[in-house]
Amino acid sequence: MAGTDYLSGAIAELRKYRRLADAALRQVHEDQLFATIGPESNSIAVVMKHIAGNMRSRWTHFLSSDGEKPNRERDSEFEIGAADDAASIRRRWDEGWELLFAALEPLTEADMSRTITIRDEPHTVMEAIQRQLTHYAYHIGQIVFLARHAAGPKWHSLSIPKGQSKTFDVSKSGSPYKV
Repeated sequence: MAGTDYLSGAIAELRKYRRLADAALRQVHEDQLFATIGPESNSIAVVMKHIAGNMRSRWTHFLSSDGEKPNRERDSEFEIGAADDAASIRRRWDEGWELLFAALEPLTEADMSRTITIRDEPHTVMEAIQRQLTHYAYHIGQIVFLARHAAGPKWHSLSIPKGQSKTFDVSKSGSPYKV
């Protein structure tokens, strides 16, 4: 049952990353979602839009079609258009996560060794999940960094605050708790 053990762990990690990103997002005003820290930098909204677009492409018909859908316009994920307000970005973000969990939760042990494709490249289901888990972790780290920058001194640590390592332990769920 290594496949289902992996799957349950991956789902738990993805839920943890979702909670982490949402906790960071709660600390910024919606106007700050669109701010950049430099001319070539992405805003929080752009990173959210990209993750949502990736999720829509990867997890729609996950087992039966290539994970890079022909109608995906990846380059547009890195642009903020006139219709891209905070509510629409958040709606796409939520829809992406819903697609991800709807695709993963029903998988079985037998599914884990099935072959699917992403950009015509074969992956086992387990490899595809790992690929996306690391991709999302990378971008959620960016969201947390940008949110922390935007929040400034009002930032509330999402982990163990500086200088408090000896008074905290971290549970398997990834949430710090007092010893």
